[in-house]
Amino acid sequence: MIGYYIIAGLLFLVSMYVSNKLKSKFKKYSKVHLQNGMSGKEIAEKMLRDNNINDVKVISTPGMLSDHYNPQKKTVNLSEGVYSQRNAAAAAVAAHECGHAVQHAQAYSWLQMRSKLVPMVSVATKMSQWVIMGGLVLMATTALGSTVLLVGIVLFGLGTLFSFITLPVEYDASKRALVWLETENMLTSQEHEAAEDSLKWAARTYVVAAIGSLATLLYFVNIYLGRR
Repeated sequence: MIGYYIIAGLLFLVSMYVSNKLKSKFKKYSKVHLQNGMSGKEIAEKMLRDNNINDVKVISTPGMLSDHYNPQKKTVNLSEGVYSQRNAAAAAVAAHECGHAVQHAQAYSWLQMRSKLVPMVSVATKMSQWVIMGGLVLMATTALGSTVLLVGIVLFGLGTLFSFITLPVEYDASKRALVWLETENMLTSQEHEAAEDSLKWAARTYVVAAIGSLATLLYFVNIYLGRR
């Protein structure tokens, strides 16, 4: 288990670095005020209109960087630091979340795949750690432990798969956002560079999560293969 704690510790440090970097970038680009004077809400509503999406509402949600698109309720949920703010960071986030709405409207395959996995992954991630730990404990006393560990690995693997499927979904949403912002001349060149940098660091949080999940999965697979 020492190996597991080493991996977890390293991943935690990398994750904290990327998270803090994202927060500092968001803070920095929140000071880059938009010349067009539009708020995050107004930018989101315009992007939806320009893509002929009329059944999605833009609403405010509590918290910092808690922005997300809800495909079930068809709402673009913008955090307090995005909804009413008029800066490059807010524009980037608002357009990115609308990118998910556009994906939904156009039946983007990776988004559809991720949405189908959500119920299964939600259950699997809650159970996997407990099943894996149970398998490791049982392996010391009974052959059944290997089977229990394998079940836990499969459950954990679903979460890892979900993490990697999320990557093209997030990168595509950012690409759609940046293309629209440029095509519609929503931002100046300086504002666009700030928006692009913000979205790059946001995407890296998903990359770190996916790599971390894969590393942890491979660690448990190695234990399983080594004790069979």
